[in-house]
Amino acid sequence: MDNVYVNGVKVFSFPTRTELIDYVTTEKKSLIAVNAEKILHATDKSRELINSNIGYADGIGAVWALNKKGFKEAVKIPGCELWLDIVGHFYKSKSFYLVGATEEVLQQTIQKLISDFPGINIKGARNGYIKTDKERKKLIQMIANEKPDVVFVAMGSPKQELLMQEMQTVHPAIYQGLGGSFDVYVENVERAPEWWVKNNLEWAYRLVKQPSRIKRQIHLVRFFWLLLLNRI
Repeated sequence: MDNVYVNGVKVFSFPTRTELIDYVTTEKKSLIAVNAEKILHATDKSRELINSNIGYADGIGAVWALNKKGFKEAVKIPGCELWLDIVGHFYKSKSFYLVGATEEVLQQTIQKLISDFPGINIKGARNGYIKTDKERKKLIQMIANEKPDVVFVAMGSPKQELLMQEMQTVHPAIYQGLGGSFDVYVENVERAPEWWVKNNLEWAYRLVKQPSRIKRQIHLVRFFWLLLLNRI
């Protein structure tokens, strides 16, 4: 599968979600969402995490970078949609483990998955509030014991990526970091309306709803400018 390095971050160029799912099935690595902010602020540690796994274009900035470097068919694949595509593709044949969010949101997520995907095999779940090293080791041991085929970790970056890396050492599987996707799924957090999403303006909608995000969104403008100047 084609990929390119942007500011030292390896981003895979997937033309469809189906090709991404097919690829991760054979690789059994962590799916890590890549956007302009992660590329722009990449550190040696974050590069190592992403580059040893499968970084996909979750944000429009990453798609711009792929397009600029010759991958014109690359598409944006929002992580909050991708994980449900993975569930839909595998729920009749593979098992799942969920980690993240509050206990309330986690339980709501499980119940909604059971309703939306009858027969889904959820081997276990754990909320994202892991406070001690003992709790962390217990969770990792549960993954080793249960051996789920797919593990979703919704804790935000870089916590989820670091946890998935540890889990991979005891049990190779398909892993995906989800950030706040459980909250979006159970409608605890509102996502941008369809028109904004389809036109790659989800970032703008968030800015309209939360003007305080301007400090973060200005990085998208800087990223685009650096791309134009071939400096990233």
